[in-house]
Amino acid sequence: MTVQLEQHIDPKLIPILEGVHDPEIPVLSIMDMGVVRYAQMQENIAKIKITPTYSGCPAMDVIGDDIIDAFTKVNIKAEVSLVLSPAWTTDWITSRGRKALEVYGIAAPLSEEADKEALLGNKKIVKCTQCGSIHTKLVSQFGSTACKALFQCEDCLEPFDYFKCLK
Repeated sequence: MTVQLEQHIDPKLIPILEGVHDPEIPVLSIMDMGVVRYAQMQENIAKIKITPTYSGCPAMDVIGDDIIDAFTKVNIKAEVSLVLSPAWTTDWITSRGRKALEVYGIAAPLSEEADKEALLGNKKIVKCTQCGSIHTKLVSQFGSTACKALFQCEDCLEPFDYFKCLK
């Protein structure tokens, strides 16, 4: 289930923000990731507030610079600031973002309870992004980034990342 907190985003700014992508997962816009919490024009400046996916995420500096660049290209000055509360959750990933993750080869986050069962090896419920099988196994709690775990399909034998559920 995707739960969105109230966002204050000027609809006119959405197309620009949708053109900014997560540098670690380039198929996802920052809007699909749900990191944009506020975007309003104030005195001819686009004021943008973003929430990091996790504390210390190295991608946030790049995302901030990319937002400023995207607005500069359309002759709008932008200022970006981080908002740490409430903390980002995988519930904020849009349904379009979840589909894009799967197509890209990263299993989308499960519910909090299912995530625990999968990461502890108690249940085989993470679907292989290559063949769709649920006969998968945890290889490592940590994948290509700290927010992912590495799984392997026991049917097609392909490895794939799983985006961990964060609450």
